[in-house]
Amino acid sequence: MILSSILQAIGLFIVTNIDDVIVLSLFFARGAGQRGTTARIVAGQYLGFAGILGAAVLVALGAGTFLPSEAIPYFGLIPLALGLWAAWQAWRGDDDDDDAKIEGKNVAVWTVAAVTFANGGDNIGVYVPVFLSVGPGAVVAYCVVFLVLVSVLVGLAKFVATRRPIAEALERWEHILFPIVLIGLGIFILVSGGAFGL
Repeated sequence: MILSSILQAIGLFIVTNIDDVIVLSLFFARGAGQRGTTARIVAGQYLGFAGILGAAVLVALGAGTFLPSEAIPYFGLIPLALGLWAAWQAWRGDDDDDDAKIEGKNVAVWTVAAVTFANGGDNIGVYVPVFLSVGPGAVVAYCVVFLVLVSVLVGLAKFVATRRPIAEALERWEHILFPIVLIGLGIFILVSGGAFGL
């Protein structure tokens, strides 16, 4: 059970944070040659991601307390809707301009934290239904795995910042993988919870 939660947490973290690799690599590129850049980016990413996790856990706790258990599987509609919206944007060619997110800003802890949190609205929308569909122990396991993987994410972003072909490949395929995984996750939550009599 714990191993299953850990593997699911790893997969969920990867698909909801792949776009952060590009944003963070842009921060590394911006702060290249400046002393302390890595430490500021790590601190900012942890602060921003802690805010995302805190918001997701609080919303899940509130929803779990005030909603009947039969309503919880319908939270699968959130990642499903986010995935369909992301697919629609990808089809229309409305890609996010990651350069614009950090343009004109210094590489400071609060800047990285703010961009991470602002970029995490979809994370919260995905994490809440997952947290509602598992027990408290699994939520703790998810959070621990997520926090461990934040350092891996920052390390990967630093690596990507110095390897342009990798950054270009991620940028090219992220808009296809992200909606597919979100739609799949939403359908899984709906079906496994018995929503709509499925």
